[in-house]
Amino acid sequence: MANEKFFENAGRPIDLVEQAQFLNAKPEQESERRDAVGPLPSPVSTPASKPKLSAAMIIPVWIILSSSVIIYNNYLYNTLNFKFPVFLVTFHLGFAAVGTRVLERTTRLLDGAKEVHLTKDMFMRSILPIGLLFSGSLILSNTAYLYLSVAYIQMLKAFTPVAILLISWTFRIQEPNRKLAIIVCMISSGVALASHGELRFNLIGFLVQAAAVGFEASRLVMIQILLHGLKMDPLVSLHYYAPVCALINLAILPFTEGFAPFFALARVGPLILISNAALAFGLNVAAVFLVSAGSGLVLTLAGVFKDILLITGSVLIFGSQITPLQVFGYSIALCGLVLFKTSGGK
Repeated sequence: MANEKFFENAGRPIDLVEQAQFLNAKPEQESERRDAVGPLPSPVSTPASKPKLSAAMIIPVWIILSSSVIIYNNYLYNTLNFKFPVFLVTFHLGFAAVGTRVLERTTRLLDGAKEVHLTKDMFMRSILPIGLLFSGSLILSNTAYLYLSVAYIQMLKAFTPVAILLISWTFRIQEPNRKLAIIVCMISSGVALASHGELRFNLIGFLVQAAAVGFEASRLVMIQILLHGLKMDPLVSLHYYAPVCALINLAILPFTEGFAPFFALARVGPLILISNAALAFGLNVAAVFLVSAGSGLVLTLAGVFKDILLITGSVLIFGSQITPLQVFGYSIALCGLVLFKTSGGK
């Protein structure tokens, strides 16, 4: 989906996986969740009626879909010159809103929605503000592809755990400690080196992606605060957030891109948009099986491998240029990221 963040946040579906894991913490993990924001805990437990796939089966599928969504989006924006991220995100969200409701009536994949009792108060206090952050994250992360290479954007996304920690420390949700400070320094230094080594650095693109990381980190922290203990897997989450975010984006669209995307549709063709949205939706279906297939460490390593594969693919497919300094800096950032995930964010 046009969007890393559920639809890969323009390439990072692990964020929805993280959200599901935030919301489905096991009872013995409750005290840890009060003290830590941003860990990658034990995978979500799914109802017995849901089909399950082994990690060896679903992780390769997830990696392929995740990478394909990002490459397809970049192709749409920069090769087909369809430079309308707000419209594309809105189209994907609308497709997802319809798709989840079809699955709800035809499969058992959304049985978890029956356990979520959504009230007006809960919608106004939790779903709407998180939806606003989600929309901002999706739009900004997609807009960054108009200015930056796929490889460099993936490197910048490694800064998300640092943003989560900084927000948590600022609002006293979590107290700083030496271990986390070292991890923050590692990731920050690595991303800084990667940025310094970027040959096609664009300040606007950098600021847009930095804002996207800020929105996404704020969303994850707010999920931890407002929806703690609520059972929502990636599809259930998408079921509730997609229509909210789609309506928010529709309200923004006239003031950002106007009617231009509709005129460009004749050139691109509806088949491209539908196949693009269907691929992104398939990624979210895969995420349901992913969160029940492996441990937190396995998912973290799979995400790291996917990012490396994606950066390599970006060089081969789009001719992105990366320097030895970027490779060195990103390696440091990845080490910090793995330490953060495996330490439970504490």
